[in-house]
Amino acid sequence: MKEKRIILRAKNGLHARPASKLVRIASGFKSNIEIENYTQKVRVNAKSILSMLTLGATYGAELLIQTSGPDEEEALNAVVSFLNDFNE
Repeated sequence: MKEKRIILRAKNGLHARPASKLVRIASGFKSNIEIENYTQKVRVNAKSILSMLTLGATYGAELLIQTSGPDEEEALNAVVSFLNDFNE
């Protein structure tokens, strides 16, 4: 299992459009990918758009991304990179 904590810096948070993009990225990997919002105490499957929309990740939220599986390192890097780079 691989994991990394980040602070969400997107000014509008993780709303529907970027959540949808994140689900597409996560779905491209075989590994399980979960994201936990420490601020809201919510943990979701990053491959499910319905789950992602319940994450409630707003600007400044502390997120824990966990991956486990055959491509966990690549999956973690892709998800973290997306969350750090998008700014909608």
